[in-house]
Amino acid sequence: QVQLVESGGGLVQAGGSLRLSCAASGRTLSTYHMGWFRQAPGKEREFVVLRQSDRTTYYADSLKGRFTISIDNAKNTVYLQMNSLKPEDTAVYYCAASTGMYRLTFASAYDYWGQGTQVTVSS
Repeated sequence: QVQLVESGGGLVQAGGSLRLSCAASGRTLSTYHMGWFRQAPGKEREFVVLRQSDRTTYYADSLKGRFTISIDNAKNTVYLQMNSLKPEDTAVYYCAASTGMYRLTFASAYDYWGQGTQVTVSS
């Protein structure tokens, strides 16, 4: 079992950057498929990016080039670097870990979730 704790959210102006962190305890993160999702008010949870245990990454098409996932194995932490932020990026961002193999762009594939961190982008 793994416990996930996100941090790094906050208020930023459009065009700015934030780096979210997802610190894990209990198990080594690199053995999981790690995903970031986000949920805006009144909307469903949305896939952002996936980093599989073999280091392959997949990004939501609309976010390619602006968001980057990375992992620091020594710190057992996954990061989401977000650049050129837009007001429509405003949401609660969640990291999640999966032991599954399929449908990893769907929230239902994930076994463990963090509590979320709020990102607000002002125009």
